[in-house]
Amino acid sequence: MKHAQSRASTLVEALPYLQRFADQTIVIKYGGNAMVEEALKQSFATDITLLKQVGVNPVVVHGGGPQIGKVLEQVGKEAKFIDGMRVTDSETMDIVEMVLAGRVNKEIVANINSAGGKAVGLSGKDGGLICADKMKVKRDAPELDVPEIIDIGHVGEVRKINTQILDVLENDRFVPVIAPVGYNIAEGQSYNINADLVAGAIAQALGAAKLILLTDVPGVLDEKRELCSTLSATEARNWIGKGTITGGMTPKVTCCLKAVEHGVSRAHIIDGRVPHALLLEVFTDEGVGTVFTAN
Repeated sequence: MKHAQSRASTLVEALPYLQRFADQTIVIKYGGNAMVEEALKQSFATDITLLKQVGVNPVVVHGGGPQIGKVLEQVGKEAKFIDGMRVTDSETMDIVEMVLAGRVNKEIVANINSAGGKAVGLSGKDGGLICADKMKVKRDAPELDVPEIIDIGHVGEVRKINTQILDVLENDRFVPVIAPVGYNIAEGQSYNINADLVAGAIAQALGAAKLILLTDVPGVLDEKRELCSTLSATEARNWIGKGTITGGMTPKVTCCLKAVEHGVSRAHIIDGRVPHALLLEVFTDEGVGTVFTAN
C-alpha cells in the first residue's frame, strides 16, 4: 500500500507540470554517456515517448563526437582540434555526415520508435532546416595589426533555422530527431556545427518553453563545488567573469543564457547519467540539474 501511495504522490506532483507544458515545445540536446550506455539509451527513448504521449512536443538534437572519433580512428585519420572545435576537411566532413546523419541519428530514431514513439530523423539539409555559414576562428596575433583568422575547414555556425518541416512533423505527432549538420545553399556545402549551438538556435526559433542540455555532470557547481539549482542570467555571467564557471561548462552555460535572453522560458543543464533525468527535470519539484532564467 505504501508503495502504491508513493506512486500516486509522484503522479500528483507531476500534474501541474503536465498541465503547464501541454502543447509546449521542449528542445533537448542529447549527448554524453546517455548516448553510450545501453540502459541510459533506453531510458532516454522512454522519456521522449512519454513526453509526446502526455502532450508535450519534444525536439531532439544529438551530438556524436565519440562516434565520429571512433570511425576516424578506424580509417586511420587523425583527429585535430582548435579551441575545442574539430578541424573538418572535406574527407572528415563526409565521415561526420555519415556518422551523425546516418548511424547515430537512425539509432536514436529506432530506439524511440521501439519505445512506442513516432520519431523521424533529419539533418540540416532536410527542408532547409539549418542554414549555415562557415565559422571564422580568430586568434590574437601580437605581431599583426589584426587578429589571425584560422581556417578549421567545414565547421559552421547557424545563420537561420527554417521551422516549416518541424511544424509539419509536430502537427502529425512525430518527434524530430536532428543531426547537427548545416547546409549553405549558395555554396552547396555541408557544415559540422556544435550540437549545443544548434539546439539553442532551434529552441529560440520555435519559442520553446525549455531548452535542456544533457551532460555528464550534475549541473553548474558553485565555489564550494556544490550543485546550484537555479541561476539568473546576471548571476551566471558574473560566475563566468570570476572563474567559478570554467572550461567546457562555459560554452554550455553561454548557450543557455543566449536562449533565455532570446525568448526561451527556461534553459537547463542536467545530468544525463541519471536514469529518466529528463522526466525528473520536467515533472518534479526538485529537478536534477541547474535551471537558467532571464532575470
